[in-house]
Amino acid sequence: MSYRIDPRLPLTGEVRRILAEEVGKALVHLDAAHDRPEQALHKCRRRLKKIRALLRLVRPGDETFCSTENQCYREVAALLAEPREATALVETIDRLAKNFPEQSAGGGLDAVRDTLVARHHELHGGAGLGGAIAAATAACEDGISRIDTLALPDLPEQAADVLAEGARITLRRARKALDKAGSRGDADDFHDLRKAAKTHGMHLSLLGRLWPTPIKARRKAVDELGEKLGELHDVFVLRTLLEAHDRPLGSPQETRLLSKLLTRSEKSLKKTCLAAAADLFGDRPRRSTKKLARKARADLAAAPDEDAGAPGAAA
Repeated sequence: MSYRIDPRLPLTGEVRRILAEEVGKALVHLDAAHDRPEQALHKCRRRLKKIRALLRLVRPGDETFCSTENQCYREVAALLAEPREATALVETIDRLAKNFPEQSAGGGLDAVRDTLVARHHELHGGAGLGGAIAAATAACEDGISRIDTLALPDLPEQAADVLAEGARITLRRARKALDKAGSRGDADDFHDLRKAAKTHGMHLSLLGRLWPTPIKARRKAVDELGEKLGELHDVFVLRTLLEAHDRPLGSPQETRLLSKLLTRSEKSLKKTCLAAAADLFGDRPRRSTKKLARKARADLAAAPDEDAGAPGAAA
């Protein structure tokens, strides 16, 4: 089975299927995290993002269920955030060294990297990680037991409207975040843009059979934007740690080069992300999803007739 809504089948059943599959895979990764926390927790958080993107897409069809479940999986993701962030910060140091080889050739980032690696080992080997995995596992198991309470409109026209509205809301979030990021440039604005872009990319996967063509190029562009926004987010997080006073990353001498490279990287990434996001989210969300709504209504309405006329169909 796949992370894609089949328009030939009732919407409620399809969403229940995908939720069960994704939560089940998250549980597999949580079990593996006891032995391989770094890799498994990263995979689990990716599943949680896919779950939440699906819930956002169909939220207009069952507000109570989707809001409650979205909050549940948001809390699960928060339980696992700190260990993953520790890994991402080490990766950020390595990326800075790769992107600015001449400046970092003298080992000016080594002391900070050693500090971040020590924190990484502390978080991945600490007693708190086992408790976080256990709590996340219990929450996901409870979530599976609630999936059958989801009820969405299954009539073709109503189902199409739910999907189009869910997609439009995310596009509207992306457009709003883009406007704020362009005018203010705050870390929170780019973080909101990243979340909306990631969600939209997952919506493209879910609606692969319904989204107006061409979809392949758009999906690639959204994925590339998400990667760059992720790099920018890590730069912002590392900058915050650098400026914190409770657990410094090093002496002023040890962090001088890091501060300089973070500034350069932030400036470059902001410019790249704003340009790419403007290409993707510059149109008005309602205009972008009108075609989706029309195509979804047509495809969903035609599905039963196609199935009836297919070879082997019941008379």
